[in-house]
Amino acid sequence: MDNSGSSTSGTRSFEDLVAEGVAVPTEGWDFSWFEGRATEARPSWGYARSAGDRLSRATTALDVQTGGGEVFDFALSRAAAQPPMLVAATEGWPPNVAKATELLRSRGVVVVAAAEDAPLPFADAAFDLVLSRHPVRANWPEIARVLRPGGTYFAQHVGPGSAVELVEYFLGPQPDDLRNARDPERERAGAEAAGLVIVELRAERLRMEFHDIAAVVHFLRKVIWMVPDFTVEAHEPQLRALHEQIESTGPFVTYSTRHLFDVRKPTE
Repeated sequence: MDNSGSSTSGTRSFEDLVAEGVAVPTEGWDFSWFEGRATEARPSWGYARSAGDRLSRATTALDVQTGGGEVFDFALSRAAAQPPMLVAATEGWPPNVAKATELLRSRGVVVVAAAEDAPLPFADAAFDLVLSRHPVRANWPEIARVLRPGGTYFAQHVGPGSAVELVEYFLGPQPDDLRNARDPERERAGAEAAGLVIVELRAERLRMEFHDIAAVVHFLRKVIWMVPDFTVEAHEPQLRALHEQIESTGPFVTYSTRHLFDVRKPTE
């Protein structure tokens, strides 16, 4: 999402805005459509730029759950003067496999279709750098297995209670186990249990704003785990009420949470 903060809805009707939100394709992780209608503050650490710097020092690299490959492509562009000799990516959603393959082919990336909860389809100690931006979950034993001794896992994860205000607007109060899922300290424990060493773990809470109901509809269609089984038809009364709220009082505000992992596999 962009950071401009200006709305494009004007006096457009609820029906018109909802129809637009439904019509926008959801493949990949390009969020440029949200420009002018939703914003999200960016973490201070600049994940994609930092990933590019690390790629320039790697010889073999893997991007796990790459989505449409957009972030990995940007990171590789920053390492273009000295890219890794071998680069691969995994993705589990078929439309994104196709999108990532098309986007990353020119950079020599092999995109492998692999379910998010499946073992990584690579040999032991195959990579000195493993990246991931917003994985559904980190499979720490598999990450440890494919890393070479001394190799690094560098990733930005979604944190606990991300956009919970939006989720609870549609689903009502959520139980603590769901609110606290993706807790960075729990993930730290999982990484350490797999034999990995935490070099750095940082977390931030970031303001998000939705300036029209089309942005809400598109976001919930794109980030499908926020409100499972979301459809406009099933949630029409809530969407209409939220549209009226935004029109009368301004943007709907929620907060994303993100944490950065810099993890090393010990040398043997």
